[in-house]
Amino acid sequence: METRNGHILTGILLASGGSMLWGISGVIAQTLFEGSAVTPAWLTTVRMTFAGVLLLLYSLIRHQHTFAVWHSWKTAVQQIIFGIVGLIPIQFFYFLAVHYGNAAVATILQFLGPIVITIYYVLFHRQLPSRSETIGMVLALLGAFFVVTHGHINHLAVSPALLFWGLMSAVAVATSTLLPRPLLPSFGSVNVNGWGLLIGGLVMNMIQPMWIGVPKMTLHVVLSICAVVLFGTLIAFVMYSVSLLYITPTTASLMDAFEPLAATIVSILVLHTVFTWADALGGALIILAVVMLSLSYRPPVRDED
Repeated sequence: METRNGHILTGILLASGGSMLWGISGVIAQTLFEGSAVTPAWLTTVRMTFAGVLLLLYSLIRHQHTFAVWHSWKTAVQQIIFGIVGLIPIQFFYFLAVHYGNAAVATILQFLGPIVITIYYVLFHRQLPSRSETIGMVLALLGAFFVVTHGHINHLAVSPALLFWGLMSAVAVATSTLLPRPLLPSFGSVNVNGWGLLIGGLVMNMIQPMWIGVPKMTLHVVLSICAVVLFGTLIAFVMYSVSLLYITPTTASLMDAFEPLAATIVSILVLHTVFTWADALGGALIILAVVMLSLSYRPPVRDED
């Protein structure tokens, strides 16, 4: 029992640590957008390209059949679609939300992704939500209301651009969660996400080449970019993936709550971001809603592989 409890604790620490690194990387990105010529598109290109290469190198070192996904036309097309439609939006839209607002609110809005997934199954699979899912969605909408209006129905407390890109990043979370589902059981999350990031990075290089618009490489800029790529992407993802060896996906998903919490706390402490009672209440309601959805997860009654 002691060994089992130790394994569970290891998994929880890994999953929560990975989530916190994701949240903190958003704050680091905010310092880049505010203090240098780094743009969301350029940082997305750099992050996806290098993180994809590093994840695939990790897969090769671990002998995880890195190229297996390309052995079939069907899985190859699914992999390409995931990289372009799934991973580019979740990276780029989130950075745009941070750019037009701040990492704390952007991360809270992105955390609405599981709500979008629930709505997707209601609309397209006719899977009516359970009572807890319904309560969760109501809480999430109420939380979003407090975050973006501070309780004043006729007034936006955040910029329209932050609200738009924050909600779009939540939709992107749903897309990036649903698209790789047919691939993950056969090829593993490291390979699927590694190739997805690299494909997305290559496509982003066609839109915003990382050798064009390069900011002045001060020590702060270099260290911040390395932190976003290494700690906020590669190490965070590996920690989260390894945690699944010790805990269930449901338990790991509950640790996602540390992402907006870390982004908010670091934003307040380091960037002195003003965080009102309405932001705190809204964020808490959204986190509670996602926890309820995670605990009440049901496999879809209609789904195609």
